[in-house]
Amino acid sequence: MTTHQSTAEASSPPHPPGYARQPGPASTSAPAPAASKPVRDRYLDLLRSIALVRVVVYHLFGWAWLTVVFPSMGVMFALAGSLTARSLNRPARDVIRSRLRRLLPPLWAFGAVVLLMMFADGWNPMKDPDHGGTWGLVELLDYVVPLGTPPYPEHLGSNSGLLEGTWAAQAAGPLWYLRAYLWFVIASPLLLRAFRRAPWATLLAPPALTAIVGTGLVRIPGETADVVTDFAVYGGCWVLGFAHHEGMLKRIPRYKVVSCAVLAMVFALWWASGHPGPDGWDLNDIPLAQAIWSFGFVAILLQYSPSWRRLPGRLARWDKLVTLSNNRAVTIYLWHNLLIMATVPIIDRAYDLPFLQSDRATAALDATYSLWTFVLVWPLIALTALAFGWIEDIAAKRTPWLWPDGTGRPTGRHARQE
Repeated sequence: MTTHQSTAEASSPPHPPGYARQPGPASTSAPAPAASKPVRDRYLDLLRSIALVRVVVYHLFGWAWLTVVFPSMGVMFALAGSLTARSLNRPARDVIRSRLRRLLPPLWAFGAVVLLMMFADGWNPMKDPDHGGTWGLVELLDYVVPLGTPPYPEHLGSNSGLLEGTWAAQAAGPLWYLRAYLWFVIASPLLLRAFRRAPWATLLAPPALTAIVGTGLVRIPGETADVVTDFAVYGGCWVLGFAHHEGMLKRIPRYKVVSCAVLAMVFALWWASGHPGPDGWDLNDIPLAQAIWSFGFVAILLQYSPSWRRLPGRLARWDKLVTLSNNRAVTIYLWHNLLIMATVPIIDRAYDLPFLQSDRATAALDATYSLWTFVLVWPLIALTALAFGWIEDIAAKRTPWLWPDGTGRPTGRHARQE
């Protein structure tokens, strides 16, 4: 599996969760009231939280069926598309600048740590066989503005070291998502204009493009192929976010949306069955199946979107965690792969404990190794959110908050959202 394929689930985009739009004033002749505070759409918040948990679980266990049960990447791009369409009520230049401001500082912090680790482990981009020479240094600028995929060595160190030899590729691999997100943001002013003029053509164009570039019918050389393929595969979900924001999905009878979505998803599974990837039914390895399945799945989720102001019923018990994960979505996404690998040397120390010296105890730890990794990674994510998450607040021009779970809200501009 390529690095892109092994990290094709995402977490969440660098922007705040969705909001339910408020009704305007009853009369246009009356003076406009002061702008009311936007209401968080807790349904969209919940979807983002589920997507984040699912991506961590996927990268922990590698279960291919998770890409079918919940296509996190498509969901996250759809949510991002809806919020970007909402923001484009303002001048496009301001929106792009705002999105860049939210995206880049968390990337810079992560990139600084990872690059220092790579250099300390002996990586020299000038001598890298894939990124060597002067161009290797130029590509490092993608850690500043990710117009391309930031470079990293496929193998570094040795498997007998503290981290396995592929740690750099695993840690930096998820950065492809920031590249894709950035290009979607840059293209959104034109995409939204095209959607408003020709909604169906704009909505269906990305899956059609995937059928051309994602099936080998047309081959594009170099990294450009990854950029174009990602844009095609997830472009349909991004434009579905436009359709959600513009109310297009609500104007179509529900049975028509669901029926067409189900037919599309059946086609996606049929295609996947005849074109399995290296890991079988992992849709991350099958671009056309990923594009069509995600498109249908997201269409159904957004068609049924209830726009909750509060999490209902038993879901309310998860309110704090949902709020926290949404406020630290970028941090969780950027760091989770590195933190998964960091659990390995920690758990390995358990083999030295006196009560684990018998063959039976060692076998039990071997059998439950993945489970202990799952248990341990969440405290590491929490510690990382404390250490680096406040950068998301600074990037969003909010008052820094170490643990933003909705309780004990600090004074200042933390509630400010764009």
